[in-house]
Parts: sequence; C-alpha cells; structure tokens
Amino acid sequence: MKKYLFKNSYGEDMDSGEVIKEIASYMKQRPNYRYKVIIGTDSEMISGNDADFVTAIVVHRVGNGGRYFWRRIRGEKFFTMRDRIIHEVVISLEIAQGVLKNLQEALQGARWDFEIHADVGDNGPTNILIQEVTGMIRANDFEPKTKPESFAASSVADRYC
Repeated sequence: MKKYLFKNSYGEDMDSGEVIKEIASYMKQRPNYRYKVIIGTDSEMISGNDADFVTAIVVHRVGNGGRYFWRRIRGEKFFTMRDRIIHEVVISLEIAQGVLKNLQEALQGARWDFEIHADVGDNGPTNILIQEVTGMIRANDFEPKTKPESFAASSVADRYC
C-alpha cells in the first residue's frame, strides 16, 4: 500500500502502515468476534469546481463497536457530479486494494468481511449512478454497499467533508 497519511478518530496522524497495525491489533484483541473492514469515500464541492475527498477506513467489530481512520485530499477539479462520484469510488478501490493486501499479511488465517461503501442511493440525483458504481466495485472483487447501508461514506467520511 502506498504511504498515505491518515488520522484516527482522535485526530492523531498515522501513516498507512500504522493504520494496518492498529486494525490488526484491534481484531486480534477479540478474535472470536465477526469483523467488517470497510472503505468509503465522500466528497464536497468547496469553491468553483474544486472538490475535497475524504476516505474512511472503518473496522467494525459486529455488535461491539469499531474504530475508524480517515484522510483528506484537497482541491481537485471536477465539472460533473458523475465524475466526482466515480473518482470517490476510484479512491476507495485504490485504498481497499492496499488495505486488503496488507491486512491479509498481518492477519494470516483470520477471517473478516470486506466492503466498499459508495455514497450513492435510490433517492436523489445519484440514483442514476448506482449500477455503474456497484459494477466498478464488483469488477474489482469487492462487496459494494449503497445508501442507506453505506455508512462509511455517507456518515464517517461525510463527517470530515
């Protein structure tokens, strides 16, 4: 995984290697629980055609809380909502590929579910993008979730947009 700078829920900086170690440590604390590792990206237009993108990595200990990490990319130019949403998914896929590979190495033999959350849903202007976005995610062998189930993008990442 490329070296990215993330923040934990307390706002402390962590590089991507530290994030992987933290997730692995968290999952090893209670190995009998079921876990989901989730990646989601949200964006917001900030001025003119510039957009901020926030990506969240969530590790959910199903039925017993979780942890999250996030990062921001500032000021990329986008002229259409479709291009911006597609870029959100591309960012999530890039991060997911690195996270999955590194977690598999760190947690050999452990099992967890892995999902990509897209900030699109049946209600609103993004509904025309659902098939395209979920197709992109499935083509990369990941499980897609859309609104209202896409909380990593629509709640966690959105919180920092």
